[in-house]
Amino acid sequence: MDMKLELVMVPVTDVDRAKEFYVKVGFVADHDQTVSDEVRFVQLTPPGSACSIAVGKGLTRLEPGSLDNLQMVVADADATRAELLERGVEVSEVDELAWGRFVHFTDPDGNGWALQQLPDWSAGAGGEA
Repeated sequence: MDMKLELVMVPVTDVDRAKEFYVKVGFVADHDQTVSDEVRFVQLTPPGSACSIAVGKGLTRLEPGSLDNLQMVVADADATRAELLERGVEVSEVDELAWGRFVHFTDPDGNGWALQQLPDWSAGAGGEA
């Protein structure tokens, strides 16, 4: 049985501000639909990802800023960090751990993201290939 995660709701206070932020990070704005006075749906997809996020109004009961450590994989933590800094995104230094190299950022509401460069297990970094 296949199960594919395709959409994660990210709770935000200001939909336009969140959309602007995620586009600055590099996400593609796929849809922006106002369904009613109570519901607005904005779908954004990270480049190269099969899974999108949605920000909006009336989409989730979670409190804005309550998501912590949503994780995406990147090819090069240093290059990703440099590109995000060029785009004006506040990001952490690269955190070197045995299971990868990480860069962290938060959206304007405090939802936390981790960008992981996977270790090269074939180079004997530990674990299994």
